[in-house]
Amino acid sequence: MLRWAAVFMAIAIIAGILWCSGIIAAASEAAKVVFYVFLAVSVMLLVSSVVNRGQHRP
Repeated sequence: MLRWAAVFMAIAIIAGILWCSGIIAAASEAAKVVFYVFLAVSVMLLVSSVVNRGQHRP
């Protein structure tokens, strides 16, 4: 997921160099959304691993 955020950010930077304002807005918004989804999933997995640390599975 982080790779997709980087791809959309690269598209936004390239579009910024070429002065394509509509593409800049769309790509930067997509990059932000994907990054925040990645961040939320990472935090949830971190909390889950801390909570389940003491429990062993058979």
